[in-house]
Amino acid sequence: MTNQDNQHPKTPNPLLTLVAHMMTPGVVQIPGDVSVTEAASLLEQERMPCLLVKDTDTHFGLMTPADIVKKVVAQGLHPDDIEVRAIMSRPVQFIEYDCLADEASTLMMSSGSPILIVTKQEQPVGALTARDLILSPKRCHTRVPATISVLDEDAPGAPHQAIIVQLSHVGAMVQSPTLLLPGTAVLVNFSLPEFPAPLTITGTILDDSETAGPGKQAASATPSVDIQFTNLSPEEQARIKAWVLKNSPKAADLS
Repeated sequence: MTNQDNQHPKTPNPLLTLVAHMMTPGVVQIPGDVSVTEAASLLEQERMPCLLVKDTDTHFGLMTPADIVKKVVAQGLHPDDIEVRAIMSRPVQFIEYDCLADEASTLMMSSGSPILIVTKQEQPVGALTARDLILSPKRCHTRVPATISVLDEDAPGAPHQAIIVQLSHVGAMVQSPTLLLPGTAVLVNFSLPEFPAPLTITGTILDDSETAGPGKQAASATPSVDIQFTNLSPEEQARIKAWVLKNSPKAADLS
């Protein structure tokens, strides 16, 4: 929905990399009595780094391919006969989506967990792995024309022009003259240079991600909003990630 009080949202700080910028969106949650065979099929089908096992309201675990290999296959057990609660990894480490990526690194090192479940207002929204922090490209600074439509009951509203100023495979920072409230569902249309086929991606406006401190951005005549992509196909993710990697400045160029 649009901001009815005509107050510009705060402009996110473009110098900060947040957990939401690097995570794999979406979490597949299963009960503890699911068989390992079923869980393995879900991992393959959803292409997720892990499954979140909710054994009870307060008892969580993670199911990863490594758990299957080490605790089932290597032990000569039959996956049909084993429930995921018997082999899930615990405890689960949670982190809020608007925490800094550096905080995630610190939590991984202190806890020894290579996977964090990302939450928004205590609800799981994604997963962040050590591989994401090391290999996933940070947002690429760019200026790609786009149109944004507000989704109202699954039907897009009238599109308006915008500019993507930062882009990654999980989200974008967009300069938009239309004021948008956090939580608004939107439809983003854009084409990447060298990739003529247009992209039509659903997303959600994130809460204000501005953080006090050095590098805090001054107010802009055209406010920026952070958009987290949702329901992105693996093919679309791969296409955007390849483009970002190709167009991001190399370390040598920054020295």
